[in-house]
Amino acid sequence: MERARGWRRQLPNQLTLLRLVMAVAFFATLGAGVPAADTLQARGLWGLAATILFVAGAATDALDGWLARRWNAVSAFGRVMDPFVDKVLVLGAFVYLAAMPTMTTTPTTTGGDLPAISTGVAAWMATTMLARELLVTSLRGWLEGLGVAFPADPVGKAKMVLQSVAVPVVLVVATQPSFEGDAFWIAFRSVVVWATVAVTIASAVPYVQRAIRATRDAERR
Repeated sequence: MERARGWRRQLPNQLTLLRLVMAVAFFATLGAGVPAADTLQARGLWGLAATILFVAGAATDALDGWLARRWNAVSAFGRVMDPFVDKVLVLGAFVYLAAMPTMTTTPTTTGGDLPAISTGVAAWMATTMLARELLVTSLRGWLEGLGVAFPADPVGKAKMVLQSVAVPVVLVVATQPSFEGDAFWIAFRSVVVWATVAVTIASAVPYVQRAIRATRDAERR
């Protein structure tokens, strides 16, 4: 297949850079906009903006890879930056979600404070997800340096999809006034968060097993 030329060759990488810009805007919205809201309605609007930014960023992740393969526009820049930006967006989202309950007790214009946001994401959950990515990235770099292929497996891809679903679910339940105190949606959010953590941990197991097998094979040579 002939390699893409012109704008088709550049578009996948431009989408990756756009996703990085959206990630920065997403973090600014969570870190400044949501905590500064002094009414539940304002908090809901900032939360909706953050949700839209995250969903748009996650959508460009699927789109840029699909276009790169379809147009034969895969590049060294894309192979490095695409997974890097993915991790910045997703892992950064969970770090912010873990921190938000301590950021959002805001004085209102009528006196009193807004209730703190409950995301259901604990600091150890965000740390676990970060540790998983560091482990897998380290294993991949080491083994590929030995000439051993280390592609993503279906469990790893399922982990990414579930994480990308969990973030908007948590944001909507945490910030929208209509979900305030709703037992069903709070329970649903908890199920999604815990399932995401479990799949994230489980997704590291096949990579470790493959690394052990590859190491043994290398030692036999």
